[in-house]
Amino acid sequence: MTYLQTYSSPLGELLLAADETGLTGAWFEGQKYFARTLTGERIERETSVLAEAKRWLDRYFSGEAPDRLPPLHPQGSDFQKAVWELLVRIPYGRTMTYGELAAALAVQQGRGRMSAQAVGGAVGHNPISVIVPCHRVVGASGSLTGYAGGLEKKRYLLSLEGIDVTTLSTPTRGTAL
Repeated sequence: MTYLQTYSSPLGELLLAADETGLTGAWFEGQKYFARTLTGERIERETSVLAEAKRWLDRYFSGEAPDRLPPLHPQGSDFQKAVWELLVRIPYGRTMTYGELAAALAVQQGRGRMSAQAVGGAVGHNPISVIVPCHRVVGASGSLTGYAGGLEKKRYLLSLEGIDVTTLSTPTRGTAL
């Protein structure tokens, strides 16, 4: 069973989804890949996991660094889950590049190297926006790169965390938009 709730953020509505184990999704209305991992029976009901997620989001959007994460249970491949686990380790108010994430994943998996593009694909398919902070990943050249919710939302989230977004460029073409 999947439980759903809507959360009103300063950036618009977020659809939150959870199962008995943890949060499975948090999507901005209209974002790329919106609710793509939702399957099976769904009911709109608050659960302890959804209440924790809303508490976390309240704290985050008030400009405070949230404390502990709500229980997470994203659905994806083993590779995607490994990337998403690295995303939650990016500290509040900091950014990492796709290359840095790829290098960290390569070390974690005992490999010589890892494709930054493959890591980017996993980052882009993160089903738990904001809480699993894919917005903290930037291009090696200082580009904001893509964000499923849109670059304006990414810019807002980074600014909220105290990151100077004026030092980050906006891509003008390509898939990064």
